[in-house]
This record gives sequence, C-alpha cells and structure tokens, in this order.
Amino acid sequence: MEFNAHKPIYLQICSQLYEQILRGELKADDRILSVRDLGIELGVNPNTIMRSYETMQNAGIIYNKRGIGYFISENAKDIVLSQMKEEFMNNELPEVVRKMKLLGIGIDDLKQYFSLF
Repeated sequence: MEFNAHKPIYLQICSQLYEQILRGELKADDRILSVRDLGIELGVNPNTIMRSYETMQNAGIIYNKRGIGYFISENAKDIVLSQMKEEFMNNELPEVVRKMKLLGIGIDDLKQYFSLF
C-alpha cells in the first residue's frame, strides 16, 4: 500500500478496510488480520495499526474478542457507508462543485458524459 503524505497513515488504513467492507470483501463477523500481521503486511508500526483498530472499534465498525482477535461488526457496512457519504459531502463534493463552476460544467454536461458509459 502506498501512503499519501497529506493524510495520517492510520486513517488511510481505516479507509482501506472501509472500502473492503463496502465491496463485500469483508462481511459481518469476518476476522481481520491481527495488529502484528497487518503491520508486517503493510510495513507499518503496530502502534499505527492499533490506532486504526481503536478508531474503527470506537465507531462500532469492528469489535474485539479478547484473546481471539478483531472482527467486523454486524452493522459495519451501514456505519461505513454513512460515514463515507458524510465525508464525501462535506470534504470532496464542495471541491468538485467549485471546479465544475470554474470550468462551466453543468448537470446536463454530466448527464451527457455519463450516458456514454
């Protein structure tokens, strides 16, 4: 995984897992890699992985079975979808709309463009 220097690594790790949840690669009650194993796989300090897992656990996306590991929560997909929609609407969409205005791109242009696919 290549990391973006403009976003904390622990949040990028969360985002990667969130995308796997939304794509259905990780489902409710699936066990995820241990802190140590994911740290080795990504070449990241285990403390950074732990911070990612704590963030996701606090949000209700994963849960810990003591001595066994971390698992995907039953309603993780709904939580992730809601969280990512809110982040997109608040952080990314305003920039897209600003660029559309700057470039004179309207809704009809988008409809025409996307009808090609």
